[in-house]
Amino acid sequence: MNKEMLSAYLAKIGFQGNTSPDLTTLFALHQHQHSSIPFENLDIVNGHTVELDEDKIFNKLVYSNRGGYCFELNSLMYRVLKTLQFNVEKKLGRVHLSENPSGRGHLVNIVTFNQQQWLVDTGFGSNTPRATLPIKYDQELKVDKQTFRFIEDASFGIMLQCKVQEQWINQYSLDMSYVCHGDIEYANHYASTHSNSRFTTQVVVVARTNYGNNILLNNRLKLAQADADKETFINDVASFHQILQQHFGIDNPVPLGTFEQYLVNDN
Repeated sequence: MNKEMLSAYLAKIGFQGNTSPDLTTLFALHQHQHSSIPFENLDIVNGHTVELDEDKIFNKLVYSNRGGYCFELNSLMYRVLKTLQFNVEKKLGRVHLSENPSGRGHLVNIVTFNQQQWLVDTGFGSNTPRATLPIKYDQELKVDKQTFRFIEDASFGIMLQCKVQEQWINQYSLDMSYVCHGDIEYANHYASTHSNSRFTTQVVVVARTNYGNNILLNNRLKLAQADADKETFINDVASFHQILQQHFGIDNPVPLGTFEQYLVNDN
């Protein structure tokens, strides 16, 4: 990443100030990118392959009003952190949100300072940690409206959990094994093409706000507000682009008719 690209990225996420490779910069980059570039799978549900070429990811997320999913969002973050000389590695995690865990299909970044590892994840949809998390076991980590912890799991390694209504819910696990580009290609291919992947069967768009997350799941729209979240349904295709632009900052170039199958009334 050259200086011009780095400047464009920092302008995109609204970051100003020192870019020294320290924790202050790391926390700020994480929060600014998470606030500025939404999570979305619009290319996938339209049948397009998610390409892992670094420049294509950069052009989509920085120069276009688009978002992406973990393989795009966290790849962009990795490239920026490497450019700024952070000690960063890519890792793949198993997602545990359903009864059966997935394969290693979620991409994250691990940054190390003075032998302390930090989780940097800007691409886990509505459950994305809103700040960088230190990997320390059995400690409550309060982040804005979220509470996380890491525990040791005998089978899966490091398990990230989120506290929901006083219950600890598994999010994803990391065995911290070495990850090569081929591992990421395999995981991205499954996530973006397989019929059992949640990303090929439903529209998912998430944008961080000061009050929580705006979430579009198929035709169900949830808007975070100061007093209480507002939920509504999209029952006509014509309003789809307007909602993407207004509430998620996305200019979607895909023909509207492509999404008719997802915009059904399920309320």
